[in-house]
Amino acid sequence: MSEDISIRPAGEHEVGVILQFIRDLARYEHLEHEVVATEEILREALFGRRPYAEVVLGCLRGEPVGFALFFHNFSTFVGRAGIYLEDLYVRPEARSHGIGRRLLTWLAATAVSRGCGRLEWAVLNWNEPSIQFYRKLGAVAMDEWTTYRVTGPALDRLARSG
Repeated sequence: MSEDISIRPAGEHEVGVILQFIRDLARYEHLEHEVVATEEILREALFGRRPYAEVVLGCLRGEPVGFALFFHNFSTFVGRAGIYLEDLYVRPEARSHGIGRRLLTWLAATAVSRGCGRLEWAVLNWNEPSIQFYRKLGAVAMDEWTTYRVTGPALDRLARSG
């Protein structure tokens, strides 16, 4: 079965597929109301003059059934770039084939080949199936850290406050 699985970078012509995966993930996370991305926004962000992120697709028998969207961050402590996995999603009907694991393996190999010091991501506290999956891979929760976010009007206010 593993020969039926392939991981490959997404092409610009697949922006619609990427957006659908984002919507599917948002629905799973009960956050669909927060998706404002469009194909045009994603095309510019992923394939424009200055790409901000990369996407790889997990395919089963050549058909995209999952994706990982990631970008580089930087650790001052390690003194090297890292990879931050923003989203990982595999369609429910394609789960248990090892696609999620293969996507993470691809990301880990990419991090190593690019000289990165870390591969990091966040998971919702209630998402126990994913937490267990990540633990089996050797991932460690960074429970002592709290993520903060500034968006929308608060971001605008902060930008104007200086």
